[in-house]
Amino acid sequence: MIYVYKTSIDTKSKLEFANTFLNELLPNAYWNFDLEDCDNILRIDSEAEINEIALKNDVFECIELE
Repeated sequence: MIYVYKTSIDTKSKLEFANTFLNELLPNAYWNFDLEDCDNILRIDSEAEINEIALKNDVFECIELE
């Protein structure tokens, strides 16, 4: 399933944190960021179900887009 999120990633340090965070949280998923998009999009392709609560952290926000 493909999940699409608007994020608050706007600095290199937030992106580095997000990469580490997502690698640990979703080791079997494929994901990428489109930081050229105005919503700093995060796309996740995962067989496991993902929700916004799982992505909650103190560094960046994720809001699922429909």
